Parts: sequence; C-alpha cells; structure tokens
Amino acid sequence: MATEKAYKILANQEGISNSQAKSMIDRGLVYVGNKKVMIARGEIDAKTMFRVNKVEKAHVIFENDDILVVDKPAYVNSDEIERMYKPAVLLHRLDRETSGVLMLVKNEEFRQKAIMEFKKDRVYKEYIAWTEGIMSEPIEVDKAILTQKKNNKAYSNVSGKGKPARTEFFPDIVSANKTKVKCIIHQGRTHQIRTHLRYIKHSIIGDEQYGGRRSKRVMLHAHKVRLLGMEFISKEPKIFTDFQ
Repeated sequence: MATEKAYKILANQEGISNSQAKSMIDRGLVYVGNKKVMIARGEIDAKTMFRVNKVEKAHVIFENDDILVVDKPAYVNSDEIERMYKPAVLLHRLDRETSGVLMLVKNEEFRQKAIMEFKKDRVYKEYIAWTEGIMSEPIEVDKAILTQKKNNKAYSNVSGKGKPARTEFFPDIVSANKTKVKCIIHQGRTHQIRTHLRYIKHSIIGDEQYGGRRSKRVMLHAHKVRLLGMEFISKEPKIFTDFQ
C-alpha cells in the first residue's frame, strides 16, 4: 500500500496549496468517514478520500463609531476575525470551534470603558451548549480556575490556586443522554464554561480536550451579550437546533 502525508493527499484532492491543506486539517475540518484527521503530517493510504467541512462566512451583527460586533463561525480563530476587520481590535476572544457574538472596538476610550464593565461583572454573557448526560435542574458552579499553557496551548482546571469564576447552568432540552444548556458566565476565565461543565461531569459534546465525546465540532455557541446598554444576539446555528 502506497502512503503519503495527509496534507499532500488533501492538497491534491482539493486542488489547493500544501499550506492551505495543513490549515484545514489543523482547524479540524477534515474527515475520513466520521473520523477527524488529527495530524497533517501523518502518513496514510495515498488513495484516501477526504470529506471537508466548509467554514461559514463571518458577518457583522452591529456597528457604530465605537464597536463592531461579528457573528463568528466555528473553526475560525478570533485573531483571523480581527485581521478581517482592521483597524478594529478584539475586546475579548472566543475559542476556535466556538461560534457566536465576538466584539471588536474602534477606539481606546470605548475599549477602556468596556474593559471596566467586564472587570465589574456588568457584562451579561449567555452561551448555549449541548452537554453530556442529563442535567435535570439548574446548577451554579462557583469554583476558581487555574489556566496553564503548554506548547502554546491553554488548559484550565478547577483549582484553589486559580482566579475566581462563577457560571450558571440552566437545562433547556434533554434528549438521549445529552442536555442543551443555557450558560451564563461571570468573570470570563480561559475555557471557563468548558472547565466548569467538566467539573460537574457534563462535558460539552465535541470537546475532547475536556472529556466530551467526538462530534463535528465543539457544541458551544456565544448566543447573547449585553454591554453598556446594548444587546447583541447571534442566532443559534442549525447544527444546534437539529442536534436531537
């Protein structure tokens, strides 16, 4: 059996450059059957046929002289969104596979005002997640989170040595040993929702890093943000509404 590096086979199949093929694999967009291809340089059968998930386009939810709010698709880094909408700069970040409301600011005065709102926990942040197991009643997790970086990758844990973090979880739909949950976060630590859900044994589906089963994507969506009297909403993706 002849073998070749996965990214080279993909580049040939899709008629794209090697670097574009590597990027697609690194983003988690490339599958063989139902199995995600994890290593771009891995050697596999040269006759392998890949299935590639397409990335949706980002679009603007709201814009004025101070703020630009974007509906971020899954599989796109927050930094890429920032580059698309220069000279606006990120006010916060979403993980690569998390979709939804992403805010950028257009001037330093507004940025400082918004940062103060975050610090005082006066920004309402509501997410939707599909989680493992059956959550039958609301749960509040008030546990400090410690984030460490290894090989340029962040990983968070509940730890007394960490920074304060509180998340409220409200079950919405229960279906076949999984629950659709409304998540309201306070503070906003790295991977806060993912960490707190794993702590209560309800990991997010698709979030293999924090104990979830394999899925097409991490099933976490930033649905609604309220900041300085403004409200921004990103409609639930179709994959969430169809995920029964």
